Formats: sequence, C-alpha cells, structure tokens
Amino acid sequence: MFALRTDWPLTPNRLSQLVEERRRQGLPLLDLTESNPTRCGFDFDAGKLLGSLADPRSLAYEPDPRGLLSARLAVASYYAERGVRLSPEQIFLTTSTSEAYAYVFRLLANPGDAILVPRPSYPLFDFLAGLNDLELNPYPLAYHDGWRIDLDALATKLGSGLPRARALIVVHPNNPTGSFVRREELEFLLKCCNQHEVALVADEVFADYAFASDEGRVVSHAGVSEALTFTLSGLSKISALPQMKLAWVVVNGPPGVLREAQARLEVIADTYLSVSAPLAHALPAMLETRRSLQPQILERVRTNLRWLDAHLSPASAVSRLRAEGGWYAILKLPAIRSDEDWAVELLIQGGVFVHPGHFYDLPAEGHLVVSLLPPSEIFQEGIRRVLARVSQHG
Repeated sequence: MFALRTDWPLTPNRLSQLVEERRRQGLPLLDLTESNPTRCGFDFDAGKLLGSLADPRSLAYEPDPRGLLSARLAVASYYAERGVRLSPEQIFLTTSTSEAYAYVFRLLANPGDAILVPRPSYPLFDFLAGLNDLELNPYPLAYHDGWRIDLDALATKLGSGLPRARALIVVHPNNPTGSFVRREELEFLLKCCNQHEVALVADEVFADYAFASDEGRVVSHAGVSEALTFTLSGLSKISALPQMKLAWVVVNGPPGVLREAQARLEVIADTYLSVSAPLAHALPAMLETRRSLQPQILERVRTNLRWLDAHLSPASAVSRLRAEGGWYAILKLPAIRSDEDWAVELLIQGGVFVHPGHFYDLPAEGHLVVSLLPPSEIFQEGIRRVLARVSQHG
C-alpha cells in the first residue's frame, strides 16, 4: 500500500527509548543535545515579533512565485551587508531549507540520479534524498587538526559516473564539524562542477556563527557565479526562529544557465506558493531581530567553548576536535566502546544526554556530539559528569 521511499525503520533506537523512559519517570536529565534556541533562555523581543505578524496587508492575496518583493529585498540587504550584491530576482522564498532542497533537487535531478553530500554531516540528507527518489553519494571530510574536504576522494567520486551526480552539497559551516569551506577548496569545487555539469548547493544556515575571524574561508556562496550555485538559509538559525518556518534559496551562475534555472524554479515555486502572507510581510522585521539575538548566541557558544577547553587538559582522556563555527562541539573519547555505548552509559549513570558520533556518520568510534547552546550551568554540569565518567575507566 505504501511507497518504498517511505519504508523507513520507525522503531526508536536504544538511546531514544532510554531518554523517553527517563523523562516518563521524571528523572533529572542534563540535555546536551538541545539545539532549539527558543528553549535555551535567550531574550527575544516578543512584542516586535508578534506585532510583525499583524500587518493588515496580509489580508490581501497577491501571489508571487518567488515570494513577496519586500521580503526578498530584505534578504538581498542581508547579503549586501556581507559584501554580496544580489537582485531580488535571484531569491526564492520557501517555508524551510528542507523545502528549498526539494525545489533544487526537483529542478536538477531525475529519479535515480545522485547528490554528493559531505560525511560527517547532518542525517537529514538521507530523508531528503529518499523523498526525492535520489541516491546519496557521500564524500569525506578528513580531520587533520581541523576538518577539510578530501578533494582527491571527491574528484574520484565525480569521475566514477555511477550513479550520475547532479548536485554537490557543501554545508558552510558543516554540522556538526563546524568547518567552513575554504577559498582554495571552492576553486577546486567549481572546476569539478563545470567539468562534470554538476550544480553546487551550499547550506549556509549556520554561516553567521563563527567562533573567530578567518580570512581563508568563503564569505558566502551566494556571490558565486562561475558555476550554477544554490545557496540556502533562513530565519531558523539567522534569527533563531525555527518556529516561524521561513527560508530561501539564492540562485547564481553564468547568465544563460542562470536564466533557465530561474525560469524553471519559478514554475516549481508557483506550483506550491507555500509561504504565507503574514510571514512574508513580517520577514524584514524578523530578519532584523538577528542583531539582538546573534550576539547572545555567540556569547553563549563562546563561553561554553572556553569553559570546555579550560577543563580539557593535555593529559585528559577526553579532547575536543577543532571547529570554526556553528553550535556544536565534537568530543573524542577513548575508543574502548562504541559511541552509542558511551552515550547510553552517560545517560544511565550520569543523567547526561549526548549524541553518539555515528548519528552524524563520524568515521570512527569514540566520538560524542554536544550542543553549545544550553545555559552555561547546564552545559558545565553535563560536561563535568562526562569527564568524571570517562575518568572512572582510567
């Protein structure tokens, strides 16, 4: 009765079952996976946010496939502040970056084609590819005192030709590695894309959250025009408003292919017309709230990161893998047991909830992923328990 594309294993994994059971019993839980900014104690301007949804112009229905012009102009201004000049015609509003991915995949690929995705990375791509009848072809990020794209492995993937790759995805910065695309990496990627007729898709939802300045990284892929490029972002991370469900995709590239991509995307967007008028009218005000929210988040992330590093001595059995941005940290533990066994032990014995590294396809055992968003008192106590538990194993 059901489509094969939705034939997912729906039984909760062992860790999820234990977390749910702990919550059912009312036992204390230090959640170091929490990445929902609306639950992390940040100061939102509720009056401004709610007031922006009461625009009387929302009572009129004036559909535009790309989205309301005033909203797209606000998005263009956001990129202009980062040194990228865009026409509003290059911007398409969507309800989420997941929908933006679906638009791009439908534009580029036929059933059975492949998309190249980084590994490690967020597991969402498995579902997005399946729902769009595409194959995932992962390329590796390699760690050597920092995460970098394994360019040789990527070139080999593209040269294999089976199945045909139609899109190359980069996550900038990557979730959870926190690594940005470097300018020299981008030059290589663009050569590959043009040689193999592959589009570049850049997920930049975390791009505003860098731990430190670094002139070697790409500012934004939205300004890349040497190959057909799609840049995705939205309010979920930029303004810490995941519940508002408003995102966009920016299209760029050589003039001829850019015009055709825009025309075809317009038909896709016109088919759905998914963005609501109240949110479209509210987008400029909601985007503006980033100016008060982002400093709070960056301060929290940097504070937690500094505390973490101060408590990881060179002699410690736990270390942190180097990251450049985002909301996450990867801890390296002794590989005396699997990632999931570590996570389960920490949950049962210490009441600490962390993500095992295999959730993100980290290449070896002994990795845990923690969010840097929780309030500092929760984060610090959770890390103390992690360190104490590991030390008990010598």
